[in-house]
Amino acid sequence: QVQLVESGGGLVQPGGSLRLSCAASGSIFSINAMNWYRQAPGKQREWVAGITGRGGTTNYADSVKGRFTISRDNAKNTVYLQMNSLKPEDTAVYYCNGNYYRDALSLPRDFGSWGQGTQVTVSS
Repeated sequence: QVQLVESGGGLVQPGGSLRLSCAASGSIFSINAMNWYRQAPGKQREWVAGITGRGGTTNYADSVKGRFTISRDNAKNTVYLQMNSLKPEDTAVYYCNGNYYRDALSLPRDFGSWGQGTQVTVSS
C-alpha cells in the first residue's frame, strides 16, 4: 500500500507565499517523476508543475511560471511546491501525483489514487 499526503496549505493574502509538501509513504523504494495539480471550485483538476525523477528538469503551467518552484528531496520521498506572489486565482485544492519504484529493479509504477489534497486560499 502506498499513499501520498499533501500538506502546507492555508489562507494567505495576495502577494504572499506558501510552501506545500507531498510525502509518499508505504512500499516505496523511491519516487520518480512527480507532478502538482490543483482543482478550483467548479473547475476541473489542472496540472501545475512537474519534476523528473532525478530532478534535473522542471516544467510549469504558464499561469504559474516564474512564481512557483517545484523541488524534491529524494531521501525523504517528498516533493515541494514553493508558491510566491500568490493571486486569488491560485485558490484551489492542491494535489500531487506521479510514479515510483517499488524496488531497485522494477519499472516505475503510477501511484494511481489521489491524496486528500491541501487547501490554498488566497484572499485579502
